[in-house]
Amino acid sequence: MGKIAVHEFISLDGVVEDPRWTADYPFDPKMGEAIGAITLASQAILLGRRTYEMFAPAWSARTAEEDPGAPFFNDTPKYVVSATLQRADWNNSEIVGPYDAETIRTLKHRPDGDLYVSGSVSLVRAMLADHLVDELHLFVYPVVLGSGLRLFGDGGASLKLALGATEAYSSGVLHLTYGPA
Repeated sequence: MGKIAVHEFISLDGVVEDPRWTADYPFDPKMGEAIGAITLASQAILLGRRTYEMFAPAWSARTAEEDPGAPFFNDTPKYVVSATLQRADWNNSEIVGPYDAETIRTLKHRPDGDLYVSGSVSLVRAMLADHLVDELHLFVYPVVLGSGLRLFGDGGASLKLALGATEAYSSGVLHLTYGPA
């Protein structure tokens, strides 16, 4: 059985929406190694509809020469959680239907490795509430944005997590790895 490993870029005040603000910080090669380790252990990608619709055109046009992550995103099987998406044309993509905890549990048993999730805030919130996330990798940027979609919104379920690891980068970004408490 695989595990679900979530990767999010997040501000100090919890904003994950449209992370173009991360471009203000130099990308530390060690951070690339950390993200690469998460993807290397993964045999499939799990995405919500909105993230799929952003990732498909962005990644499908990239080559390995342009971005070392391109082969992972383009060649790896992708499962898209959506009640509304009619077609998933990006290479190796499959629509699995609306969010259902049992469907996600079944997907965790499919690959020999982990399921990788990036972005997909609504999906991640639901999986956290259903205790399906095994690793939560937060790359915390030293910025307060003041507004925007937050990973942990008001009215969400209470959740206890255990800190598994930390890593600091020269840009001021922290990589915090959490798991179930």
